Amino acid sequence: MAPRVVVVEADGGSRGNPGPAGYGAVVRDSETGEVLAERSESLGTATNNVAEYQGLIAGLRAAAEVGAAEVDVRMDSKLVVEQMCGRWQIKHPGLRPLAAQAATLVGRFGAVRFTWIPRDQNRHADALANAAMDAAAGRPTPPPASLGAPASASAPAGGASTGSDPATAPASWEPRPSFTATRLILVRHGETAYTEQGRYSGRGDVPLSERGRAQARATGARVAALAPSVAAVLSSPLSRCTATAAAIAGAVGGDVPVRTEADLIECDFGQWEGRTFAEVRQQWPGEMDAWLASPRIAPPGGESFTQVAERVHRVVDALPKAYPGETVVVVSHVSPIKLALRDALAASDAFLHRLFLDAAGISVLDLWPDGGIAVRTVNDTAHLAAL
Repeated sequence: MAPRVVVVEADGGSRGNPGPAGYGAVVRDSETGEVLAERSESLGTATNNVAEYQGLIAGLRAAAEVGAAEVDVRMDSKLVVEQMCGRWQIKHPGLRPLAAQAATLVGRFGAVRFTWIPRDQNRHADALANAAMDAAAGRPTPPPASLGAPASASAPAGGASTGSDPATAPASWEPRPSFTATRLILVRHGETAYTEQGRYSGRGDVPLSERGRAQARATGARVAALAPSVAAVLSSPLSRCTATAAAIAGAVGGDVPVRTEADLIECDFGQWEGRTFAEVRQQWPGEMDAWLASPRIAPPGGESFTQVAERVHRVVDALPKAYPGETVVVVSHVSPIKLALRDALAASDAFLHRLFLDAAGISVLDLWPDGGIAVRTVNDTAHLAAL
């Protein structure tokens, strides 16, 4: 009998770095992708890297428990992967005992291979880790349901895996027929007073400014030109989005319904809400550095980009099923649209801070039933030139 080979997906994090921390680990059969074991634990107060190492250790222990002979470790922590491969030095004294413990576990297997993967391909372990962090912070959440097989697992007999996850999308250079895709027209709302003043604008219901209303009308005309037929207009529940959505629905005609979707709301910026970027940098320099360094870190009293990404993914994943082969307009905010585009492009987290989205800018992506994705437009603002 061939030696049993398993895949270990592991992750860890903290809210505050250091802060309430936890890890998650998943063991899968390397051929079928079947989940063989899950591990998740809160760690109290710890750093991101400590939690990531603890996730690795838990995953290796679980692999041994299911009788694995060889292990493929996949993590989105570049630091842990490079250090375990011996390419990076372990400079932090607090990580050395953990690395030694992991190395001892590695020695129990016939072979262990380490691979870095994008965060989007580590969703199951990431969800387990986030649940553990919530518990450490005193906000316990139900453990996540199984997220299915990873991109590397074999597809079920009879066909390829499906869904809008870029990790499972079939690679192809050949153009696809657009009429078989669900087209999403992603629109950022028009300007508000906060936009013009450079303030964090999250859950506060700041209305469109006069210029923002003009942008909404221009955007409606542009969308009507792009899409001869629109099945629905989805909007964040905040008024700056619903007003923009109403202008678009009126322009495309045909009594297109506008439906509010709570998961499209902007990131909760907590104590930073309504403050200028300069004010936040002055009053919360350490917290801002941590927030910019990791999508798992939330502003004080707010929401992390990892949490926003989870709810945005729910929306994007559901739309091709609800509107197969049709066009849907999605009116939202900077953070949700950036996260949707990051995932569609299978980009790294650095994408979030390198992409600029203008007020009333338009982005377009196509989603096929087999998981294929094409990003056709990013931040089109030609319709605003005359304003």
